[in-house]
Amino acid sequence: MNLQSDDFELMGLPRQFALDRAVLDERWKELQKQTHPDRFAGEGGVAQRVAMQWSVRINEAYQRLKHPLKRAAYLCELFGVPVRAEDNTAMPAAFLMQQMEWREALEEADSEADVDALADEVMLVKRQMLQNCERLLASQEGATQAVQVVRSLMFVERFAQDIERRREQLEQ
Repeated sequence: MNLQSDDFELMGLPRQFALDRAVLDERWKELQKQTHPDRFAGEGGVAQRVAMQWSVRINEAYQRLKHPLKRAAYLCELFGVPVRAEDNTAMPAAFLMQQMEWREALEEADSEADVDALADEVMLVKRQMLQNCERLLASQEGATQAVQVVRSLMFVERFAQDIERRREQLEQ
């Protein structure tokens, strides 16, 4: 293993968007067992610090790969097309209109049924966007288009959190 390997290589997985979560989880557990600092207790402080570096690196890779949105953004970066969400927030007009409609619907939602219906619609759109990411990220050429989908997904995920907050308000 090499600390400089990308997350996929580190975890021994193909560099692709579609991952089997059970395989990822199992690989993470195996690597953690191999590199856990306690295994190196008898080998001194240097060996334990190196093991700790490995453990941290493995956890970082696992956290990035287990979340589809983080994985998509990471793949875009690996393909040389960083998402740059912090300084590039341009969105297609149709997506912005949809966001405004969802915001209005959320503000007007006054029952759990209203919130559930909106949540179902948002989850459907999110699933479709993730499928689009999978298709686009099958090649380096698709990464440029995937960046826009990833940025949009970031908005959708934040909005899904807003829906959950609204649900909690209604429950009180």
